[in-house]
Amino acid sequence: MPRAIDHVVHASRDLAGQAELYKRLGFTIGSRNHHPWGTENHIVQFPGHFLELIGVGPGFRPPEDPDPRTFSFAGFICEQLAEREGLSMLALQSSDAVATRADFKAAQVGDFEPFHFERKGKRPDGGESHVAFTLTFARSSLMPAIGFFACQHHHPEEFFASSLQQHPNGATGIAGIVVVAENPASHGEFLSGLTGQREMLATSMGIDLEVAPGQSMEILTPVAFVHRFGEAALGTGGAGPRLCACRIAVRDLDVVADLLDEAGIAAATVGHRLIVPPSAAMGAALAFEAVTD
Repeated sequence: MPRAIDHVVHASRDLAGQAELYKRLGFTIGSRNHHPWGTENHIVQFPGHFLELIGVGPGFRPPEDPDPRTFSFAGFICEQLAEREGLSMLALQSSDAVATRADFKAAQVGDFEPFHFERKGKRPDGGESHVAFTLTFARSSLMPAIGFFACQHHHPEEFFASSLQQHPNGATGIAGIVVVAENPASHGEFLSGLTGQREMLATSMGIDLEVAPGQSMEILTPVAFVHRFGEAALGTGGAGPRLCACRIAVRDLDVVADLLDEAGIAAATVGHRLIVPPSAAMGAALAFEAVTD
């Protein structure tokens, strides 16, 4: 089975401001969490997956001499924020991070040491929770500005809460992510090894991999991306392949449109999507699209 999306990481230089933005976008936001290596986050939950809003905590210092066999999560976030805010990392689901690492090694997409960590959190009722994760990383030399890893949840019942998955904008989940690259086909082998999905749709516009029912990963040319998402959604993130858009499934686009209008957040309708451009969402294009049951 292909590896579905576990979460998408949106990095910003102002985590408090980012959390407030996502509230105005109509999402329910989890409490602020602290990682032992210095980054901090808020979680936007959906059933079985989530968006991670992340920033660097006060006084953080990235490792000066990182081990080449260890992927520095915090170091990567710092490098990205030095260049720009926006979507920076993609995590896939794993039930066994050690086995996933072996798969990554066999597919020649990564051979980093698995990274285990634990932290305290807060339940919606205010009580304390204890969560633990093991991450195993992959890296593409052709996509250095995107971080890839698989995430194993050791206590998912302590992490996910149905009350945090009820969003005023009617969001039901992440429908997919979109990478923009000049030559999408050159990244097909890496994405296949990363996701375990051997079948993909390839056209002159790019490539598309379904990783779960209703959930896909696309790599589009800049021209194709503008055609589907609009010029404003491309942003000014610099050269090279980059993670440009996160597609959010919602029940009713009119509800989202009214909410954004009331909040004074810029958005444009492009085809069947309502798109909040990077200029209005801290470097990330958020594409809302209605789904039917």
